[in-house]
Amino acid sequence: MVFSSTVFLFIFLPLVLTINFLLKQEYRNFFLLLASLVFYAWGEGILVLLMLSSISVNYISGIGISYFLERKHSYSKIILALAVTVNLSLLFYYKYANFIVATLKEMGFYLEYDHKNILLPIGISFFTFQGISYLVDVHRKETPVQHNLFHLGLYISFFPQLIAGPIVRYHDIAQEIKERSIDVSLFTAGVIRFIRGLAKKVIIANSAALIADQVFSVTVTEISTLTAWMGIICYTIQIYFDFSGYSDMAIGLGKMLGFNFKENFNYPYISKSIQDFWRRWHISLSTWFRDYLYIPLGGNRKGLGRTYANLIIVFFVTGLWHGASWNFVFWGLFHGAFLILERSGILDTKKWPIMFQHIYVLGTVVVGWVFFRAETMTDAFAYLNNMIGRSGGDDTTALIYVNPYVLFIMLLAIIFSMPVRQRMNEAILKVKSTWVRTGFRTGIYFFYIALLVLSIIELAQSSYNPFIYYRF
Repeated sequence: MVFSSTVFLFIFLPLVLTINFLLKQEYRNFFLLLASLVFYAWGEGILVLLMLSSISVNYISGIGISYFLERKHSYSKIILALAVTVNLSLLFYYKYANFIVATLKEMGFYLEYDHKNILLPIGISFFTFQGISYLVDVHRKETPVQHNLFHLGLYISFFPQLIAGPIVRYHDIAQEIKERSIDVSLFTAGVIRFIRGLAKKVIIANSAALIADQVFSVTVTEISTLTAWMGIICYTIQIYFDFSGYSDMAIGLGKMLGFNFKENFNYPYISKSIQDFWRRWHISLSTWFRDYLYIPLGGNRKGLGRTYANLIIVFFVTGLWHGASWNFVFWGLFHGAFLILERSGILDTKKWPIMFQHIYVLGTVVVGWVFFRAETMTDAFAYLNNMIGRSGGDDTTALIYVNPYVLFIMLLAIIFSMPVRQRMNEAILKVKSTWVRTGFRTGIYFFYIALLVLSIIELAQSSYNPFIYYRF
């Protein structure tokens, strides 16, 4: 079940919101846990047992770590190591077994193993990382252990951020799991945020995805230069509005249920450097790798050589986290290489004109997305070859993808890739007239109602609603 499905919008979500509102505070966590398990089982079936296993392992391990920490016994480290190993083992088996076996077979190793039968559970990367962060934080004494199984189960399986993030730290919502309240302003803010995310996904991302998928489905040698650029630009639009749209919906759902999740995207396409890009793109993942991998490896405290090595490791893992393919690994290392070039001063973008800084970041990111989207490394390099003009295709074929609606969607994508909304809000706050501010707020409410209607119409008239997260 995905947020942009009619089942979720018209059945699951209204039922959950209504029942959650009617229940007493002490029963809400148990209800939301059951709802989250139903949400996961709807699409994954028997694999919901994997979710229950994750909850059980992390619950027992957390209590064990806390018990021995209080007694200052080294067993706490052993339990932490075993629990992290179990979490990662499940992730490696379900997500990377196919990749590892296929790679070994390509290298000439004979394996009597049908690796294609392993199905990837949706969201396993997200709930695995949340479980690990909880255990590490308990061991670091940065968060208290949770003795209530239902409360911890809700944290790991909570449906708003289960399948597409953001990755939530336990200590960020521990108090809200224990006790929370839902007021009109928080609920309204949640509804508006959800509608915004839904429109990003349904109106912009899906429209861009339709063109990107069509272009990337064509044999690479037959794609013209103009078509290649159109395809990757549309994918650049798709992945941002799809991913940030789902984060907006998750944050909105959280507010509707009394939770406040941290921001996950901050207009990454306006970045002035690749370092800046990773401070704005998928923030919860970037900070997770910083706190649980980069800093434990030594961070930047052990000299430049070690710092660069740590960055390479982090971005190798970042690429691999996104998918079991050498394309993703290359994409991660590609970004890591530019980060190292910037940190070393070889690429000192701060001295460049601002326009050149933006062009540099967008060019680097777009080229990186080619490796992210292409099926193989060979296809990626062939696609890049087309982008630089070494194509035998006819550029006029690109015109079949262009129409007024596509151009309108691209214009919307460009506008909403920038902080236009914030600038408008800041401008309105400076207006002294109460009538003007009130009229503006009323207009905003009508705008979001219209946006919701347009999103529903788009869903009703189109069966094309790709789910980009199956690879993650």
